[in-house]
Amino acid sequence: MAIALTTLVEEADRYLEAARINDYCPNGLQVEGRPQVRRIVSGVTASQALLDAAVEAEADVVLVHHGYFWKGENPCVTGMKQRRLKTLLANDISLLAYHLPLDVHPEVGNNVQLARQLDIIVEGPLEPGNPRTVGLVGALAEPMSPRDFARRVQEVLGREPLLVEGEGMIRRIGWCTGGGQGYIDTAIAAGVDLYLTGEASEQTFHSARENGVSFIAAGHHATERYGIQALGEYLARRFALEHLFIDCPNPV
Repeated sequence: MAIALTTLVEEADRYLEAARINDYCPNGLQVEGRPQVRRIVSGVTASQALLDAAVEAEADVVLVHHGYFWKGENPCVTGMKQRRLKTLLANDISLLAYHLPLDVHPEVGNNVQLARQLDIIVEGPLEPGNPRTVGLVGALAEPMSPRDFARRVQEVLGREPLLVEGEGMIRRIGWCTGGGQGYIDTAIAAGVDLYLTGEASEQTFHSARENGVSFIAAGHHATERYGIQALGEYLARRFALEHLFIDCPNPV
């Protein structure tokens, strides 16, 4: 079955409430390809590797979390940017990208989906009173040691996380997928035992250690693989389309 590209984009925009969120990049249709859609290829980042795989899979749409045209980037279409755009345009493939709208969505969002993978019970936003906060706070069904929880993260995500071990058992957790290390102080104020994100900064270690809180950096890419898959599956079910998630490994 095929549907109009405009129909797919309108539904994705509506479902994610993309117009309501002020972001660092345009959300929605970033590159327009053929007018009819049968097959979606999803991935975390619109890298050249993902685009080449999408061409091989005969995709009509590439659906990603990290697209193009970020605020402050060089607008010139040269080098890597030229090659990526040329691949899309030459093969008449559309690029559909959602950044913060995908992070915060209550069903297919990166943070909610990661919680489901790690068996964390979601309680609410990381910042009390602000339901649009990117991060979340929740709890484990049973307390775990920091090392045992880090082992769970490793088993689920398939990579060894960075662990800063704090004091005591882990009951309450705050998390923000991707590059959310800057939210650690917000998480500490929320009374968590552990804060989890994708990346770490030098000062993250000190915030965790001096506040007695455990910290895990599990990988930007690794923590953001699940939202885009869930969005692709939603759109595929909604319109009876083919959907293929392609994971292009990234150690960061």
